[in-house]
Amino acid sequence: MLKIVIGAVEMFDEGSQRFVKEGGTEVRLEHSLVSLSKWESKFEKPFLGKDDKTAEEILAYIEAMVVEEVPEGFLSKLSEEHITEINDYINAKMTATWFNDHGDAPAAKETITSELIYYWMISFQIPFECETWHLNRLFTLIRICNLKGAKPKKMSRSEVAKRNRELNAQRKARLGTSG
Repeated sequence: MLKIVIGAVEMFDEGSQRFVKEGGTEVRLEHSLVSLSKWESKFEKPFLGKDDKTAEEILAYIEAMVVEEVPEGFLSKLSEEHITEINDYINAKMTATWFNDHGDAPAAKETITSELIYYWMISFQIPFECETWHLNRLFTLIRICNLKGAKPKKMSRSEVAKRNRELNAQRKARLGTSG
């Protein structure tokens, strides 16, 4: 969850000799499946599609990310700094999990919508409480479920030979031998 303060006034505190922000309203935001669903129900198109978003659509998504009631017109009080902070939050990985990608995975041909993500959650028996997770974290969980549930891919003869050559080269280097 991201917390930002809008409408705060920056003042100089003589006691601490630094600038501090006073007042304003705290806004809590979540980049989640719930936010995605709200936005898609309003615009009736996939948020995660390849099409560029208009300024109106981007602000509508920020509004859909709001977790609790906020003063009307808060969007007009967002600064460039707030927008950058929100974008950084949306693009954050939000997980310690990493994948060893070999670059041979095909690109997704399916347009991802909130309903498709809900389908994946149902298929992998992921509880609906996860719909409020950061979207990137939810995608990581779905990907893990998919990888763990898939049958191991058989290696071709050339792949086995390549792997063995690499392992032999590593062993030679480690042991300092020529073969």
